[in-house]
Amino acid sequence: QVQLVESGGGLVQSGGSLRLSCAGSGFIASINEMGWYRQGAEKQRELVASVTRGGSVEYADSVKGRFIISGDLSKKSVDLQMNALKPEDTAVYYCILVGEYWRQTRNFWGQGTQVTVSS
Repeated sequence: QVQLVESGGGLVQSGGSLRLSCAGSGFIASINEMGWYRQGAEKQRELVASVTRGGSVEYADSVKGRFIISGDLSKKSVDLQMNALKPEDTAVYYCILVGEYWRQTRNFWGQGTQVTVSS
């Protein structure tokens, strides 16, 4: 199976920047997309940004113009450049890989990395 490891989280002041990275390993027949979700305190997990095998990207409205996703799906890697951070961006950020594994579409998740934005 695929293992995903995130890095780059931390504490930053409002208006600052952070870059998250996700590195994957293990067998997967093909990758459909990779991306980032986040979950704030007492909130549901939500999509932040994703990139498909074909290169299409999607962003949550709340991060458009501030966050940039980039990735090399052939290497099972995806990064998230976060600029102009706001306190409401505070959350645990999770990397996701969606791919074909033994003829089934599977979601693989990382363990999460904490991002805290102070006001």
